Amino acid sequence: MNCEKEPVAFADIDWNGLWYETQIGRRPRFRDPTFWDKRAPEFARNVKTDDYTDRFIKILQPQPEWRILDIGSAAGTLAVPLARRVAHVTAVDPSTGMRELLEARCRRNSIHNIQIVDGRWEDDWNRLGISVHDVAIASRSLIVKDLRNAILKLQRYSTQRVCLSTLVGDGPHDRKIVEATGRCFNPCPDYIVVLNLLHQMDIFPNLVFTCGRQQKTYHDVDDAVADMRWMIQEMTPREEEKLRVHLTGTLVREGDRLKLPYSKIVRWAVIWWDVTDSEC
Repeated sequence: MNCEKEPVAFADIDWNGLWYETQIGRRPRFRDPTFWDKRAPEFARNVKTDDYTDRFIKILQPQPEWRILDIGSAAGTLAVPLARRVAHVTAVDPSTGMRELLEARCRRNSIHNIQIVDGRWEDDWNRLGISVHDVAIASRSLIVKDLRNAILKLQRYSTQRVCLSTLVGDGPHDRKIVEATGRCFNPCPDYIVVLNLLHQMDIFPNLVFTCGRQQKTYHDVDDAVADMRWMIQEMTPREEEKLRVHLTGTLVREGDRLKLPYSKIVRWAVIWWDVTDSEC
């Protein structure tokens, strides 16, 4: 009996193309700054309740002398707490709504060492006035067509360390909610694609998982639908009605608020490496 099998040529897999096809090709709205403008208030509300920030900073171990480049900074999820620990933060984001929220947070907290830049991954960062920093981070912001080029770009703009984070499994998506509209939940390959691409690039990073339990509360069904709408692209009136029926029969009351009868575990993969180590 011949048990030999043709070996899988992992080295020939186009992980970069797979990333674009599955992460961006299926969800093009994530690349539209206006999508994030609409979600900006949600980020502002969750900044005090989400302990992801503390976990990320503990992994990063920022040093007082560091200058940090934060790509996809949003409303300052990391930029604001990091500004209290390091010399300087350059926060780059293409969403006007996110930048305005970050500016307001800086004024409110008397933070003066954050430079806020209107920019995208694809922009010429030199023309935006962005210089080389000690550390470059991209926290939950790898919304790029060319992941390989984005990684190389982060390395060019950092002298010490690159730190990324991306979803694990379903991430913050709730498949029960998506399926309640009548759609099939179509999960994307997650952090494992990033790791395999880094391996192809001869970069051997560190990997740490964060784990948090997510359970939001709502004023009413309208509030819940508005909060969940981002998960269902171009939701039709019929799909929205199905979601409302589902939530009406599912949400439970807690005091004067409503919540789902379950909490969702959300994991993120934090991937980091020292730039000099990638050359060893």
